[in-house]
Order: sequence, then C-alpha cells, then structure tokens
Amino acid sequence: MDDLEIIDEKFEALKICVVIPTYNNAGTLAGIIEDVAKYTQQVIVVNDGSTDDTLLIVQSYPFVQLVSYPVNRGKGLALRKGFEYAVSLNYKYAITIDSDGQHFAKDIPAFIEKLENAPNSIIVGSRNMDQVAIPGKSSFGHKFSNFWFKVETGIDCPDTQSGFRLYPLQSLKDIRFVTRKYEFEIEVLVRGAWTGIGIDSVPVTVYYPPKETRVSHFRPFRDFTRVSILNVFLVAIAFAYIKPRDFFITLFQKKKARQMFVEQLMNFNQSDQLKAASIGLGVCVGILPIWGFQLLVGLFFAAIFKLNKPLVIVCSHVSIPPMIPLVIFLSYKSGEYWMGNKTVSMAYSRHISLTSISQHMEQYIYGSITLAIIAGISASLLAFILLKLFNRKAASAF
Repeated sequence: MDDLEIIDEKFEALKICVVIPTYNNAGTLAGIIEDVAKYTQQVIVVNDGSTDDTLLIVQSYPFVQLVSYPVNRGKGLALRKGFEYAVSLNYKYAITIDSDGQHFAKDIPAFIEKLENAPNSIIVGSRNMDQVAIPGKSSFGHKFSNFWFKVETGIDCPDTQSGFRLYPLQSLKDIRFVTRKYEFEIEVLVRGAWTGIGIDSVPVTVYYPPKETRVSHFRPFRDFTRVSILNVFLVAIAFAYIKPRDFFITLFQKKKARQMFVEQLMNFNQSDQLKAASIGLGVCVGILPIWGFQLLVGLFFAAIFKLNKPLVIVCSHVSIPPMIPLVIFLSYKSGEYWMGNKTVSMAYSRHISLTSISQHMEQYIYGSITLAIIAGISASLLAFILLKLFNRKAASAF
C-alpha cells in the first residue's frame, strides 16, 4: 500500500472531507480538484455565486459534492455552508483549501498527521510570508491579524489569514457565527479558541503568481475595514468577558488559583515596584464608583502601563459581597470632607447598599474616589514594603 492509499484510508477512517469555496476561479479550480483527488475523493465544492464556467467544471468530476447558490455572498458564508453540508454527511473534520491556486494538496498529509495528535484543534496551514513574491498588503495584513489574535486570545498563531486549514466540525457546529466574508476566518479562530478548541499549525507551501495574472477577490479597503471593525468588537468582548471569565475559572480551582497568585506575586522577572503598583491599581479600581466596569477598567490600565494583570484582577475584588457594606460606608464617610455644611452622617450597618444612600449619591461618589486613591496608594506602599522584606529574608537564607 503506497502513501496515497494510506492517506485516503485515513480520510475514510477519520471522516474527513475537503471543502473548496470558490468564486469565479474557473482558471485554477480544475487543477485544485485534480490535485486534491490524488489524496481523496471526499470533496465538497461550494460555488459562491460564480458567473464563469465553475459549474461546468465541477460537474465534470462525478465524485465532487456540490453546494451552489446563484448570488455571491462571501467566502465566510461559503465556508459555513460547506461545513453545514459536511456535517449533514456525517463528516467530523473538514480541510479547507482555496481555489485560486495558492495552496498545494501535497501538504494535506501534514494536516492528517497533526490531527492524530490534536483531534480537537483548528489546524492552520502556516505560510512562509518572507518570500519575495508575497504582496506587501498581504504581509502587512498577516502581521496585523496575528497581533490582534494574540491580544484577543493570548495564543500565538503564525498565520491567522491562511485559508488552508483543518476544522473540527463537531466542535464548531453549535457556535453561531455572524460574519460572512473574509473576516469569518478571524472570527472562527477567535471564537473557537474562546470555547476551548485548540489552535495549532503546520507549515505549508504557498504560491503567488505574478501580479498581472493573479486573481484575487480581496478588496483591500472594504475587507480590511470589515476585519478592523470585527477586531474592535472581539477585543471589547475579550476584555469585558472572556479574560475575566477565564480568570475566574482558574480562581475557583483553588489549587490552581493559589499557585497562580503565588507565581505572580513571587515573579522574579518583575520588579517589586511593578507588582506593588499592580496591587494598588486593583484596590483603587475595586473601590471606584464604576460598578460593573471595574474589571474592564482595571485590565485597560494594566495593559496600558504593562502591569501584572492577574494581580490587578485579584485585588480589584476588594468589593466582594461581604466587603461591599464596609466599602460603601467608608466611601460615604470620606465624602464628608468635601460636602461642608451639606454633609449627611450615617451609621455603619451590614445592610448598607447603594440604594440606601441614593438620596445622597454625591457624597458617596466624592468619597469613593477619595477612598480609592488613598487605599490604592496605601496598598501599593504596604505591598512594596512586604515584598522587600520577603526578598531580604529570602536572600539572607542563602
């Protein structure tokens, strides 16, 4: 049994298909289908409203499954339609390959080999973007996209724009995607990572024909704008929900939480000043009168000033439910300094809430800002002193 037969058997055993989205690529489509057919005949072509000879070409290959619709609606929707059809045929994985001739089916075995070690991962074909023939706009878009993907997920992916990929269909089928054009390939990576799907890669060959013969449906201004808008929303969601969610998942796993906190506090790659400042920032935003946005604000400033984000998040929870009455009371008392003859006194009670002081909210707001600044500075100074003492004691032990 030769290597091609082995790969074909693995397509059958692992329930893998190849999905080829296409729009007016009649000049290269037949070559792609024939190239893929050397490895498998489990092929689905999605005709995204082509107006050339695409349908005639597909019909000349009886083994090809066809999904077709009359109006061009974008690569993202074509991929989504292809995935839906593949799932209906009980496929578990789909390898996607572009129809413009950039990719080569000879790299398919690398995806199969990686899949056997990473069965619940999106596997991206990573192109060598240092080649001379790579268009400048593609090189810039590649770096831009990789950067924002790292911000949104914390994961390094060498080529977030490659269309040569392997997708775990069962893991993706319950995610409701919203994009329909090129930006789908960013959305599926980010949202897949957020749901726990692994992101992996294999090196692949890429070919860019000369500019005068190159066929591309990517519209630099429109499509780059759409990708940028998507990234704005993804970054906002990442910092407002995903990163806090992931942190709390770790936090509630007590052993991991303790280990993480100690690792961050005793991180010798960061200065005592930086860790103390992180603790102070966390305490400060935890007291500020921005209920519901404290984590987001803390992470925002931690990112700007390159502070220790886990320490900021932990310390921002100074306003956890048992502490809320005390924080509100101290804020209210601190506000007395600013109110002059309009000061209203209040006795401490475990039942103090924002509702109970709603008629004197001005005093609370002034006081909470004051308390936040004082408590933040005090926490930073105390943490700095304790860290110095600990380091001195640790050094003397040696």
